[in-house]
Amino acid sequence: MNTRNAIIGGVALLAIAAAGGTFLLLHPDALEPIETVDEDGPLPIPPVPPRIAEGSDYEKCLGMLANDPAGASNFAEAWEATGGGDGATHCLALATVALGDPEKGADMLEKLAATSKGTAVSRATVYGQADQSWLMAGETEHALGAATLALALSPDDPDLLIDRAVAAGLLERYQDSIDDLTQALDIDPRRPDAYVLRGSAWRHMNQIDLAADDVNRALILDPDRADALLERGILRQTQDNEDGARADWERAIELAPDSATADLAQQNLALLEAGPLRR
Repeated sequence: MNTRNAIIGGVALLAIAAAGGTFLLLHPDALEPIETVDEDGPLPIPPVPPRIAEGSDYEKCLGMLANDPAGASNFAEAWEATGGGDGATHCLALATVALGDPEKGADMLEKLAATSKGTAVSRATVYGQADQSWLMAGETEHALGAATLALALSPDDPDLLIDRAVAAGLLERYQDSIDDLTQALDIDPRRPDAYVLRGSAWRHMNQIDLAADDVNRALILDPDRADALLERGILRQTQDNEDGARADWERAIELAPDSATADLAQQNLALLEAGPLRR
């Protein structure tokens, strides 16, 4: 097997998840979620604003999610039993995700978004959270459906467009992914994450020049973006620039040492160092 086929060719697709800046990282070739949390710790939770409800109990419950998801779950269950409404249901669904059952949590979020009397924007946000939770559960088709429902309510939200592009990419629907990312960049051209993702999609379609252009745009906006360096290293390797690929992957590891991006870069470095006969 030659190097081009052996190198892990999927840049990590970043779905930024929730409070405290935790991330859900998705590897598009393996189609499996890779989390940056410890196995014994809570799963990341999708971002919460804008709010589907209001009130001090709602804010208290949401505030517990990052550090005490079990406490948030208990609080939400008790609150829901006494008429907590959408706020209690929302917090309970997010706690369910954080406690390790993203499939159940995604289903709860999707049902809440469908039945809530909240604003279109807040319901779109909950559908977006369902999308990310379905991705955590490995249910990519469900994720794509939830993202599409979100965009029906808020069609010009670049974050929702990027979310749907992630799901489309994981399903190898690269042109659909590119279309959503292009729309997102038309709305907000200073999104390095969208450029990296579109570059990865272009590479999967063997449009290497377009891929390289997008990754370079991402690095102009953010020179120390680890996922962009991972992707540029992949592109450099496909062009037989092994020294350049090695430098990019080593820099990605230095910038984000405890991330899935670093893991992928390390695996690519190992394959590169193994030599042609072992790839």
